[in-house]
Amino acid sequence: MNAIIPDFTHETQASGRGFLRVAGVDEVGRGPLAGPVTACAVRLDPDRIPAGLRDSKILTRDRREALYLEILAVAEVSVAHATVDEIDALNILRASHLAMERAVASLGADHALIDGTMIPRDLCCGGTAIIRGDAICLSIAAASIVAKVTRDRIMVDLAQQHPGYGWEANAGYPTKAHLMALQNLGVTPWHRRSFKPVHNILYQGNSVTC
Repeated sequence: MNAIIPDFTHETQASGRGFLRVAGVDEVGRGPLAGPVTACAVRLDPDRIPAGLRDSKILTRDRREALYLEILAVAEVSVAHATVDEIDALNILRASHLAMERAVASLGADHALIDGTMIPRDLCCGGTAIIRGDAICLSIAAASIVAKVTRDRIMVDLAQQHPGYGWEANAGYPTKAHLMALQNLGVTPWHRRSFKPVHNILYQGNSVTC
């Protein structure tokens, strides 16, 4: 089966409806047990689209890093986050939408192409939800790459502060090694307390305070 190649169709259609600042939007970090959720909004220049944009999940780390730099060099980019506290207070879906809303507002887009099935309720502009948008829409693919690289770098930095959980490799996702570290080392301030594996550890009274 041939791989799906994203294109500029959705951006062109939005521009044809009169929108001047069309941005692709994606988020990363719904599934991890630790760290923020990160969103990115990208407005591509149709004459300077980096070659090889794809859904970040199917790219190698080196290719993502290279495309990340290319995107920053030729596109308008905004990155935003929702914190661990916001995730625990709001729930992960609402927090991920909050990060998207912040990214779009910072970019100043007048129409957002959103990966998924839902448009965030407080988006500052109109939006179009695109199922598998990161696979079929170039702007969303670019946003997925920038969001992924940005959040991975955050988790590498946090891994230096809290060694042993493997965040530099697992980005906070519930791998076997991460779950074992939770049991052995306890819960850090960067863990999402509303997530069941973390909540269960806290209930057992095992936490790290610094």
